[in-house]
Amino acid sequence: MQKHLSFRPQGAAPLLQQLTRTTAALAFVAVATLVPAPVVAQGLFAPAVTVNDTVVTNYELQQRARFLTLLRDPGDPLKKAREDLILDRLKLDVLAQAGIEPTEEEIAEGMSELASRANLSLQEFLNVLGQNGVAPETLRDFTRVGIAWREYVAARYLAQARPSEDEIDRAMGLSGSGGVEVLLSELIMPINAQNAPQVEDIAQQVSRISTTGAFSQAAQQYSATATRQSGGRLPWMPLTNLPPQLQQVVLGLRPGEVTAPLPLDGAVALFQLRDLRETSGAAPSYAAIEYAAYYLPGGRTPEALAAGTKVANAIDTCDDLYGVAKDQDPSVLDRETLAPAEIPQDIAIELAKLDPNETSLALTRNNGQTLMLLMLCGRTAEVNAEASRESVGNALTQQRLGAFADSLLEQLKADARISDE
Repeated sequence: MQKHLSFRPQGAAPLLQQLTRTTAALAFVAVATLVPAPVVAQGLFAPAVTVNDTVVTNYELQQRARFLTLLRDPGDPLKKAREDLILDRLKLDVLAQAGIEPTEEEIAEGMSELASRANLSLQEFLNVLGQNGVAPETLRDFTRVGIAWREYVAARYLAQARPSEDEIDRAMGLSGSGGVEVLLSELIMPINAQNAPQVEDIAQQVSRISTTGAFSQAAQQYSATATRQSGGRLPWMPLTNLPPQLQQVVLGLRPGEVTAPLPLDGAVALFQLRDLRETSGAAPSYAAIEYAAYYLPGGRTPEALAAGTKVANAIDTCDDLYGVAKDQDPSVLDRETLAPAEIPQDIAIELAKLDPNETSLALTRNNGQTLMLLMLCGRTAEVNAEASRESVGNALTQQRLGAFADSLLEQLKADARISDE
C-alpha cells in the first residue's frame, strides 16, 4: 500500500506549484479524458483482462488509472493500472486460499492513513477523489489488497527473512566481513528569509512523494546540487558513510519513501531510499573524518562556480589547498579532523558522497554569499558499535520480505493464464 501521497495541481506543467500546503493537498489533476475512446466504446463493465478465472473490467482499469494519476505514479497510467490489477487478481487468489481477509476496521484504518499523508481526513480525501471521478470502492480495494498481502507475505516468509545475529553483525561491520549499502536520491534546496515559505512548502510536498519517478522530477526542478541532472540519484554507498543521525533515518525507510525535510546550514535536504542491500565486503564505521573547506566569494554565481571548478581541477590532495590559499586571509581555508557526529550535517552529507581527495561545490556559507569548495582528505575507521541492531535487523527483514514477495509474484504471473479481451 502506498504510504506517501503527492498530488499534481490541476492543469499544471511543473511538478509542484507554489501553493499553500492545504491547497497543494486538494489540487488534483483532472483526469476525465484519461481513458481512450475505444475503452469507453467497449463498455465500462465489459472485461478488459482475464486472469485465470477472474476478470478485470474496463471500469476497474479506468478507476485504477485515474487513481494512479492522482498518486503521481510515473509512466503510462493505463499500462500501470493493467499490470497492478493483474497482480491484484493473483494476490487475491493466494489470499483466498490462505483465508486472509482484513477486517473492516483494518481497511478503514488503512484508508485513513492514506488520507492523512495528504493532511486530509478520510471523508475529505474521499470527497476530493470523488471530484476527480474516483469511486470510494477504488480506494477501498487498493487498501484491502495491500493490507492483506503484507499480512500474507509476513506470515509466509518472516521466519526466513529475519536475519541471524551473525548476519546483523556483518551488516553492521562488526565482523569485518560484510555491511549494508544504500541507494539514495537527494534534493537539496537553498533557503533564506526571502524564499523560506516557498521552500518549506515545496519540501513538505516532496516529503509525501512515494515514487522514484516523481522524486526524480522534483530533484531536476528544484535541487541545487550537481545531481539534479540525474534526478538526484546517488550511487550505492556504505550506510556508514552517512552522518550517524541520518543512518537511523534511512534505516527506517522503505524503498520509495522520503525523509522529512532536514534543515541544513542555508538549505533544506530530502532523501529518498531507492534500495538497500547486504554486501560481502567490510563496512567499517569511522572514528574521525578529515576534510578541508576553501571559501570563494560570490556564492553560486557563474563566476564563483567557474573559479571553484578551476581550483578543484588544479588540486590532487588537501595539502594542495595550502598553496591555493597562500597569501590570502587565513579564514579562506579550514581543515578539520572530527568525529562524524561533530561534523555539521550539510558537510557530513556531502562528505558521504565523496572518496578521498574528491571535491564538491554544493555548499555555501554567509547566507549564500560564499561558495565552499569541500574536499575529503580521509576517513579513520573503527568498529561500528553504536548503530542500532534493531534498526539494522528490521531494515534487512523488510528488504528480504520485498524480495520474497517479488519472486512469488513473478512465479504466479508466469503460471497464470492472462489474456486481453
